[in-house]
Amino acid sequence: MLQSKKVLIYEIVGTVFIVFLGSALHFTYEFSGKLAIVGAFSAVNESVWEHMKLAFWPSLIWLLIEYLQLKKHTNNFLTAKTLGTCLMVATIPIVFYSYTAVSGKSIFAVDISTFVVAVIIGQLLSCKLLTHRQLDEKLDKIAVAAIILLALAFILFTFYPPQLQIFRDSVTGTYGIP
Repeated sequence: MLQSKKVLIYEIVGTVFIVFLGSALHFTYEFSGKLAIVGAFSAVNESVWEHMKLAFWPSLIWLLIEYLQLKKHTNNFLTAKTLGTCLMVATIPIVFYSYTAVSGKSIFAVDISTFVVAVIIGQLLSCKLLTHRQLDEKLDKIAVAAIILLALAFILFTFYPPQLQIFRDSVTGTYGIP
């Protein structure tokens, strides 16, 4: 029971960390003078894809921080953190496209709330799996491959985005780094 409480505390702190760092990453590309290397890890425009990065990169950093503290004391660490991160990232476009299909427009307050809720539910899933019975250890290998592929996709599609709506800047109509 004590271990579950420790994990819950880490996930709550992680939620705050991810929300604050993700919010900061919304502006770091502009603040850097539009350095390409910063753009790989920050939002470079107002597309849904770029906003998904705001949850992904801070979540990955938190995964590495937690790894040092919790890996030996939890179950399913890599699987739990990868699934939590993927849930965060997937929630953003699902909610955005669902509510804009109904409302016909983007609503700033809903977008911000979506980001925060996505982080919370991703961290809750991680917490549940970290304290769950041990799953097949092969899942951790799949999780590592998945998180690496997702990281590479975020970097690659920043510079070479497909001409799909999810990559289109809602303000300028451009894709990726112009």
